Amino acid sequence: MASPARADRCDDTAAQLANAIDGLKVNFKAANIIYLTHPAASEFSLGCRGKDYAVELYAKGDRRLKPEFLNLVGQAAAVIFTLPKDDTTTGTSRCLKRMGLLRGNKITMRYRRLDLECTRSRTDAAIVVRRGLDQ
Repeated sequence: MASPARADRCDDTAAQLANAIDGLKVNFKAANIIYLTHPAASEFSLGCRGKDYAVELYAKGDRRLKPEFLNLVGQAAAVIFTLPKDDTTTGTSRCLKRMGLLRGNKITMRYRRLDLECTRSRTDAAIVVRRGLDQ
């Protein structure tokens, strides 16, 4: 007997994101990255199972951080990593807001077993949220 066709777990996560967040649309999948669109982010994607991580969220927005962008990243991280939204919003906004004159344009930190990496250029700010395979 043939086993039933099973959708990729990453596709399931992308569908959950689209259902949970207003204005979020699933664009297309290339290799192991699902590209998403949302008005608050200039780039938004979900990376699926790489060599060193299980799932990765990448978001890029305006350098001047808007509350909508911080909220979007926090909400998406909460859905992907099944953590309370307050925790993920606190961690992601803390990482993004630490960038500046004193600490520089690249911040890496850990918060609630998530690895956060924030970078910024002259025009935009980006964040990568991932959880290692060993966690």
